[in-house]
Amino acid sequence: MPDPTPLTAEPQGAHALAERLEAVLADPARRPVLLAFDFDGTLSHLVDDPSTSAILPAGVEALAALAGREGLALALVSGRAMADLHALAQVPPGTYLVGSHGAERARVTASGLDRDVVELTPEQSDRLVTLGARAAAVARGRDGVWVETKPTAVVVHTRLAERDVAGPAEQEALALGAELGAGTLHGKDVVELTVLPADKGSALQALRGELGAPVVLYAGDDVTDEHAFAALGEDDLTVKVGPGPTAARYRLGAPEDVVAAIAAVERTTR
Repeated sequence: MPDPTPLTAEPQGAHALAERLEAVLADPARRPVLLAFDFDGTLSHLVDDPSTSAILPAGVEALAALAGREGLALALVSGRAMADLHALAQVPPGTYLVGSHGAERARVTASGLDRDVVELTPEQSDRLVTLGARAAAVARGRDGVWVETKPTAVVVHTRLAERDVAGPAEQEALALGAELGAGTLHGKDVVELTVLPADKGSALQALRGELGAPVVLYAGDDVTDEHAFAALGEDDLTVKVGPGPTAARYRLGAPEDVVAAIAAVERTTR
């Protein structure tokens, strides 16, 4: 993964982003525009219990208002497993869902979910089982450390652990990934070990290619979102949510600011 490094100047703020996006939307040659967002920490607040996470109510309304608008496509791009993302997202039909950092993809329909099937080789399936068992050993005996199993990965979570517990657990998980040759993503309070390497940047570029989208707006808050910022081009709109070094061109302070930006897009495209 590329190291998240600051730009030569501080990323620009909400006003500059709104002006740029308005100019893009006013130019038919730049449509369709793909509006893509991370989930946790971007459209929703980070919470101790991930199963209680939810898009801010105003965000649900703003996304619904954009659904089906000519010249726009909507996507959520998350590290969450697809089933989890779909259950929590509250997004309108037509929205693309990219889960597991790009290993899973689907589109929301009026009747449910039209999803791509993830198929692992026997070797990958065996490695996933081994990763799960070894990751469980990393978490064992450490308060606040727990393991999530996804269709293509296992994740060591440390959000609920004290720092003196979380740090060693994350380092052991990283060493485990290196030992077993797994794809490794180190995000906020998580280490994901995957048997089917994927990243948000590659996933976004694949989706934009299928849609023929000249411009992509992507907003995310995590270290793993730097993959997307690095993969997108100069004409795209990359938005870092919250503090920290970044390769993004714009910065918003919190999920409320992201939701306000979505609402502004809705007003601009009426």
